[in-house]
Amino acid sequence: MGITTANDLLSHFPRTYNDRSDVTPVRDVALGEVNTIRGTISRIFNRKTKSGKFMTMATLTDDTGTINVVWFNQPYIRRVLYNGNQVIMTGKVKMGFGKITMQSPAFELQKEEQIHSERIVPVYHETEGIKSKWIREKIKPLIDEWTKYYKDYLPENVRERNGFLSLSQAIKHIHFPENEELLNKARERLGFDELFLLQLRALQKKWEWQQVARHEKIAIPQNIEAVKKFIHTLPFELTDAQKKTLYSILKDMEKPYPMSRLVQGDVGSGKTIVAVAAMLNAVKAGFQCAVMAPTEILAKQHYTSIYSFLSSYGFNIQFISGSTTQKQKEQCVRQMKSGTIDIVIGTHALIQEKIGFKNLGLAVVDEQHRFGVKQRSVLKSFGSPHLLSLSATPIPRTLAMTLYGDQDISIIDEMPKGRQEIITRLIPEKKRIDAYRWIEDQIKKGRQVFVICPLIDESDTLGVKSVKQEYAHLKEHIFPHHEIGLLHGKLKSKEKNKIMEDFADNKIHILVSTSVVEVGIDVPNATIMLIEGAERFGLSQLHQFRGRVGRGKHQSYCFLFTGNQSPEASQRLQSMVTYSSGFKLAEIDLTLRGPGEIYGVRQSGIPDLKLASLTDSVTIEKARQEAQTILEEDATLKQYPRLQQKIAELDDVYVKD
Repeated sequence: MGITTANDLLSHFPRTYNDRSDVTPVRDVALGEVNTIRGTISRIFNRKTKSGKFMTMATLTDDTGTINVVWFNQPYIRRVLYNGNQVIMTGKVKMGFGKITMQSPAFELQKEEQIHSERIVPVYHETEGIKSKWIREKIKPLIDEWTKYYKDYLPENVRERNGFLSLSQAIKHIHFPENEELLNKARERLGFDELFLLQLRALQKKWEWQQVARHEKIAIPQNIEAVKKFIHTLPFELTDAQKKTLYSILKDMEKPYPMSRLVQGDVGSGKTIVAVAAMLNAVKAGFQCAVMAPTEILAKQHYTSIYSFLSSYGFNIQFISGSTTQKQKEQCVRQMKSGTIDIVIGTHALIQEKIGFKNLGLAVVDEQHRFGVKQRSVLKSFGSPHLLSLSATPIPRTLAMTLYGDQDISIIDEMPKGRQEIITRLIPEKKRIDAYRWIEDQIKKGRQVFVICPLIDESDTLGVKSVKQEYAHLKEHIFPHHEIGLLHGKLKSKEKNKIMEDFADNKIHILVSTSVVEVGIDVPNATIMLIEGAERFGLSQLHQFRGRVGRGKHQSYCFLFTGNQSPEASQRLQSMVTYSSGFKLAEIDLTLRGPGEIYGVRQSGIPDLKLASLTDSVTIEKARQEAQTILEEDATLKQYPRLQQKIAELDDVYVKD
């Protein structure tokens, strides 16, 4: 269970609680409900049934009456309980053996302070051989003694300002609360601590990075005329949200310390063009730029679009990835180090050994949540460039403040003019043939189709479609007269690129793929997104798939097929039909599935939160304000040695990527 010290044990917080504080007199027990009774055992014995099973039977008496008690197949109870024992029992009261009977109750001998009954009782995460009762018995003796040694790291003025319990009191009442009010106060204090420490660590790292880099000559002046001229040459008009974000980026890049900014925007909101304008500004000032994307498909897409936007400027723009030949890679690296390359676009290959830059001024990381903490930090190390992160996976602002608290955040929450809303439908199985006929008609009109499946190979156990299985089925039985392509992660880079080129050129009408198309595919003629096993994807991921269509002038559609008919799955998928905003869907997804599944929380260096919620905007805001106040007063935390030590402990545990 990962518990090796007494401190670990006290930090193993309950997952829930049973309120056993109300004791019911025997005469008032409620039939069919769980009751807690305090009384004396007046008779107890084991009895064997005809089938050879054991029953332990007893009678429990208090001042108001007597009730029968029975346990099944637990003969050891007779060795634990005796006539005359004063006990507290908690269990369901039913009719049994012709009498009102308490069946298989939990029990505890009466003592000065009860652990398992007559109180709010903690219930813990368990494992084989280690149950909540055992854990309670080990934690209770520690509480009074061990919590004396808990040195509170939260500054006293922060505690007083927020009315928080002390750390030792919070630990005591999270395990054995005297009442519900104290339990809530313990949760409030310990939940705040989790968010506060994360915010403090992130903000301090941002400050440290800025201090280290202050000696670097990285201030990039704004070339307003060049940027304006570039914007005027675009075949579309920037939205107000894009202009505001670009202005924030250019202002940040003027500062004598490196920018660290996250730009969030829904699929198709135009994040890339904002980054291109920022790169133009940097290159015009004599700096190099690097763009890193998580997949070769996305990196290639960026190379193509960036090159087309900036081709008239005569910049040296190059591409590097794992599939680049050794000779090309060596040539590219030489130019990067000599400064003759202005912009380089690539995958993880950009942060491998022997890579270097002469004068890197701006590093752009796309879909930054796909990279780990250390991977992102390598780019920062090339002369402390300005760092611009892009994400088309919308994250509620308060969550982004926690996950990426060391970055400033810009949100492009406005879609470009003329961008159509994609019609989304949850298709019942009985309508599948109708959907295929409709798709056939659309293909005849010249449109193209994505078909997404959760798996590469067929699985007997999961009961969901694989791309290979679906590819063969569609090719042979459904669309035999159309060109169908197959795309998945196990294909070689050359094969993937060829398939994508053919799809872009409309040589392939239907592309059957796994989630590799989640980001980076831009085929304006593709207007239909059909998703098999939709219930196996999160809402944010489904929204990403949907964003692959609707990029041209024709009306686009997203069809969701599901093998799971449960009300929960239908309700969740119905959100896709109802909402077109990725930010709204992200909030729903976060509530339903939690951040770890959606955003790869561990990869971001964020610990699993035991008590705090990443949807609790009020506490997140409060924690950030308190962290900022402390760091404005003392950024190195020298005045707060316990807090300094606690932050160091966090670093030891969580920044292991």
